[in-house]
Amino acid sequence: MKNEIDLSQFPVITQNSEDQLPEKQLMDYRTEREQFITWLLKEGKDPGKWEGYSENTVTNTAYRTDQFYRWVWSQEDRYFTAIDNDHANQYLKHLHRGDEAGSSKATVQTALKRLYKWRQLTYNGPELDFERNFKDNSGNRLKDILRPEEVRKLRAAARDYATVPRYSDLSPDQRDRWKGHLAQRFDKPKHEVKPDDWKKANGWKITSLVYASTDAGLRPIEVERAKTYWVDTKNSVLRIPADESSKNTENWTVGLNEKTSAALERWLDERELYPKYTDSDLLWLTREDNPYSSSSLRYLIQKLIEEASIDPAGRTMSWYTLRHSVATAMTKKRDLKATKEQLRHKNIETTARYDNVSPEDRSKTLNQLW
Repeated sequence: MKNEIDLSQFPVITQNSEDQLPEKQLMDYRTEREQFITWLLKEGKDPGKWEGYSENTVTNTAYRTDQFYRWVWSQEDRYFTAIDNDHANQYLKHLHRGDEAGSSKATVQTALKRLYKWRQLTYNGPELDFERNFKDNSGNRLKDILRPEEVRKLRAAARDYATVPRYSDLSPDQRDRWKGHLAQRFDKPKHEVKPDDWKKANGWKITSLVYASTDAGLRPIEVERAKTYWVDTKNSVLRIPADESSKNTENWTVGLNEKTSAALERWLDERELYPKYTDSDLLWLTREDNPYSSSSLRYLIQKLIEEASIDPAGRTMSWYTLRHSVATAMTKKRDLKATKEQLRHKNIETTARYDNVSPEDRSKTLNQLW
């Protein structure tokens, strides 16, 4: 298959494989990997309809299949790509004997199914037959949701996150103590802390990020990709273009709570004051000037859970917790059709069948929820 896609953002060859293989084997492996990843992107999900997987799914599949290949080479003490059924089953037994969680083994098994499906179509390889199937327990994550009253607490914590008293309300001694705090927070000498730093400390970035995520159920990759032109505060919606959606299937119009829209409007105004955004249309950047990642978002939500005095009670809190929470709450308050639109779950066929809930109605529902 001729490669017509830019694969530079995908792990075609990992550093471990590059270190392990000599030049000729590396070239052979690279060719195979480019063909496989291109197939995943263009038609892997449904070859008959030429429907590919999302970039995030392809990236995860590429990493997991590379690990599989390297394990096979270590067992056979030689390089080759003509894998068979026994290799896949032995690898899963190897994972089962280790510390891999059930959902992780199930994810590996799914990645291997994609690899063997491609090899069967491309090289007439063996049809994969697993000796056992691992169950993906990720559905249990739906238990790790926040109740509506807890989401309201979380939003309040985001509104007040890391705020400081107003400069004009402080005595000289209090200002001096707060200057020390802000100097450490903004990594600058104490004598350089100015009244504008008080305004910066009470900014709208975190508030707008959390408000938008609790309304739209933004995935970590969507927070990372979010652009200023997604935001339509006049109509209280996010407009996510198809080529920037995590599923890359269609344009999405996502309803927003009125308070969220107001927070985003204030953040867009404030954002213009920061030099790091001058040449960027990314909606949010971290303090280190990087796009948000799963790890930085996990740290943020854990801080907010603590600030809001929410008891996790054994629940695993990640950024996906917000997505699962809004999905559960909206389904109970409205209906499944509204949830599918708001959370961008549908494929093209499903959208055509159920596209009868307006963004305005979803915005009204969010106003009632939070």
